[in-house]
Amino acid sequence: MALSVGIVGLPNVGKSTLFNTLSTKQAEAANYAFCTIEPNVGVVPVPDRRFDRLVELFQPAKVVPATVEFVDIAGLVRGASKGEGRGNAFLSHIRQADAIAHVVRCFEDDNIAHVDHRVAPSADVATIETELILKDLETVERRLDKAQKAAKGGDARERKAVSLCERLHAGLDDGRLASTVAPDDDDEREILCDLFLLTSKPLFFVANVAEAQLGSLDTDPLVSEVREVAAARGAEVAVISAEIEAEIMQLDAADRAGFLESLGLEEPGLHKVIRTGYDALDLITYFTAGPPEVHAWTIPRGLKAPAAAGKIHSDFERGFIRAEVIRFDDLAELGSEAAVKAAGKLSIEGKGYVVQDGDVMHFRFNV
Repeated sequence: MALSVGIVGLPNVGKSTLFNTLSTKQAEAANYAFCTIEPNVGVVPVPDRRFDRLVELFQPAKVVPATVEFVDIAGLVRGASKGEGRGNAFLSHIRQADAIAHVVRCFEDDNIAHVDHRVAPSADVATIETELILKDLETVERRLDKAQKAAKGGDARERKAVSLCERLHAGLDDGRLASTVAPDDDDEREILCDLFLLTSKPLFFVANVAEAQLGSLDTDPLVSEVREVAAARGAEVAVISAEIEAEIMQLDAADRAGFLESLGLEEPGLHKVIRTGYDALDLITYFTAGPPEVHAWTIPRGLKAPAAAGKIHSDFERGFIRAEVIRFDDLAELGSEAAVKAAGKLSIEGKGYVVQDGDVMHFRFNV
């Protein structure tokens, strides 16, 4: 299943332009609020030079890259949690998302209206976070009411739900994100997970700048403002120019490298957005590779070999015997599995092996 990222932000900050360039499905983008009136979903292959190199080496009949699902909803405005604007109606569409990408406007342009008539990244972030917090507060209040009634009947799990929801309510009511409230045990962790709170999800920021700002991102005051806000939340920032990214996607693939070079960019900013989403969730990729198929598998960092094998099929985990592991760098350098084996660089790993980012793996199992 693809990693899912919900895109939030004020109207006219570049959300839908970003979405358009991320996916082949084109959301409407126009200079007025609420132009995105249906949730837009696009599934995007994850750019990975390692995957491309494996395809080059094996020339497989089938390729399956890792993917990210992006969900774009209508822009939120102050009061969205109480029904202002259209964004509130679509918040449910990102409740199932694994992470939240908060797009923040970091460019001045008199031709593109700002709902609050000024460009102030930290204030914009505060507006969106307030609405997400208020929406979560509604969810927690409903769950707390249910738990309090059930706890009177002696339900031990619901007593834990009461304790957790009371702490969540206090934190949210104080203006803090749900992610700042830690569950006490596995039961509370499960209850929290079932709430699908928007502010409990991993978060990263996308600072949207104009082309003229690309040469001075380290010193740009608007970008610096977003970075300060992100640092306070322990979040990452991807800086892009959604307008430039849209231009890049209009070019033939052969012309993109030259265009990027003319702008002083090593790669499209969209690659940074996708990688930042991976980092926010602390995910890594391992590969299975051969002439039939090259496949990229997304897993949490720290996963052991049997559980990683289970991502392919439950039988692989249940009947796990061993994993044959090749480091990607070794395979890329030596050019074939046979050469890697001849060089003594294929390792045999057992159940305790922690899968590393970029591992090329073959699992032995028996059920």
